[in-house]
Amino acid sequence: MAGTLFVTGASSGIGRAVAERALADGWNVALMARRAEALDAVAEGHASALVLPGDVTDAVAVETAFAAAMARFGRIDVLFNNAGVFPPAALIDEITPEDWRTAVDVNLTGMFLAARAAFGTMRRQDPPGGRIINNGSIAAHAPRPGSVAYTTTKHAITGLTRALELDGRAFGITCGQIDIGNARTPLSSGFDVGMVQPDGSRRPEPLMELGPVVDAVLLMAAMPTGATVPFLTITAAGMPWLARG
Repeated sequence: MAGTLFVTGASSGIGRAVAERALADGWNVALMARRAEALDAVAEGHASALVLPGDVTDAVAVETAFAAAMARFGRIDVLFNNAGVFPPAALIDEITPEDWRTAVDVNLTGMFLAARAAFGTMRRQDPPGGRIINNGSIAAHAPRPGSVAYTTTKHAITGLTRALELDGRAFGITCGQIDIGNARTPLSSGFDVGMVQPDGSRRPEPLMELGPVVDAVLLMAAMPTGATVPFLTITAAGMPWLARG
């Protein structure tokens, strides 16, 4: 299947890799992130790319971006709800209110706003329907030490996913979640050098390249309308998430 894919956090990491592969595979791709120059680099040479600089925490910017994508492509088939941040690791009494608010604003409110705009667009387009893919995390299953803010937001995304999957049934809208562990991105810098473990030790953890992650996202995106992947977990082989603490 090829159609129109809207990607948040499309300027780097997983979002960029998914956008680049989707463009190569013939999708129309709406690219949203704060850094216009980075988005321009992803879109370069692709007539089916639409650059939409904006902040996912800004409700007006999100609505404006979705309206622009509809004006350009006439339809949005899939949202890859991907934008996120990983705040500094700390115990809860060491987390600043500012870092907490940043995590909640981007990882939760930003994903809510993008899903809200996508859901509204998908149920009103003709014919109605579409698919939302939320980027969760292995942290939605098991936390890392010092990850209270990040883990809390990713558990909330699981609730968002379940609620949207239920509410979307009447409109042909499905919602799934991909939980990714130890993919090689700027956010995972240092994982293969040494990460703090629950026992206080610091040990390297395996990393996987982005290719399999992109394959998994686009597998979910290309499901026929009569099928969905509610939850998919993909991790680096040997990652210690199944028995962290």
